[in-house]
Amino acid sequence: MKLREAQRSLSSLSARAVLKVKLVGYGKCVVSPVSPMSNCPPSVVCTDCLGTPIVYSPVKADLTGNIKKIRAVYDSNPAKFKTLQNILEVEKELHGSAWPKIGATLALMWLKRGLKFILVLLQSISDGERDEEHPNLIRVNALKAYEIALKKYHGWMLQKLFTGSVYALPYKSDLLKALEKGKEVKEEESIEKIHQFLARVTPILDAIYEMYTKMNAELSYKA
Repeated sequence: MKLREAQRSLSSLSARAVLKVKLVGYGKCVVSPVSPMSNCPPSVVCTDCLGTPIVYSPVKADLTGNIKKIRAVYDSNPAKFKTLQNILEVEKELHGSAWPKIGATLALMWLKRGLKFILVLLQSISDGERDEEHPNLIRVNALKAYEIALKKYHGWMLQKLFTGSVYALPYKSDLLKALEKGKEVKEEESIEKIHQFLARVTPILDAIYEMYTKMNAELSYKA
């Protein structure tokens, strides 16, 4: 699916379907119109696999918290909020000058950034980028993803916290095994599943980013 096709489909895809991206063996991206957002998005699944440094608990809490905020708006009037764009448009009219730094618009803004971090991390790993002296570490991949997706939105304290946390990340082999739910699978097979997953999910996320740009909903303040 190309970006333009994703943009066209985004307007017809329900808000609950866009946000209910179920990670099935991380090789299949299932977008289901049934039972809104009852499954974790890929970012939450991946933060569970990134070890247990204290920094990742707030990250996961932030992601799940943003999903709950978006779902609450959707559940308040499913007929009115059929698409993510519907939500942004209604909130823009409702909140006036306080928009977009409010409500589900703000929650989705941060959610997409968290998802971007995970997708760039997985893309970097699947592309074979690594520290040649320590090929089984994923620090290089995590730092690249952070630089692209989150760093510019974080203040000095959060940046330092993240930089320190990369030393507690698992080995690449352990991460891949965790994504396979503990099953022993050849690395090349796991990498191919990641490629397939990225091919399905990345255009959807790109379309959400494009929607924010077109609606002037993107904010650059630092958390």
